[in-house]
Amino acid sequence: MVYVYLLECGDGSLYTGITPDLWKRILLHEKGKGAKYTRGRGPLTLRYVEVQPDLGSALRRERQIKRFTRAKKELLIAGICLLPPPERS
Repeated sequence: MVYVYLLECGDGSLYTGITPDLWKRILLHEKGKGAKYTRGRGPLTLRYVEVQPDLGSALRRERQIKRFTRAKKELLIAGICLLPPPERS
């Protein structure tokens, strides 16, 4: 199980990452030992988390989310479904 998460930085920007241990990773970010991007951008707020079954799925989903516009990331955070409905036969 791997987590895909979004943090809101103190400057209002959003950071997307993945980790197998969410709370350990959040603590690293807060201590300034997480991603270079989040250093000095605190306080950090966890805005979104989803679980992926494996590392490959998490990497693909992280890449997908990183390509989202800010508006689309806000919809994801708000819990609005971004997937098209399945085709009905």
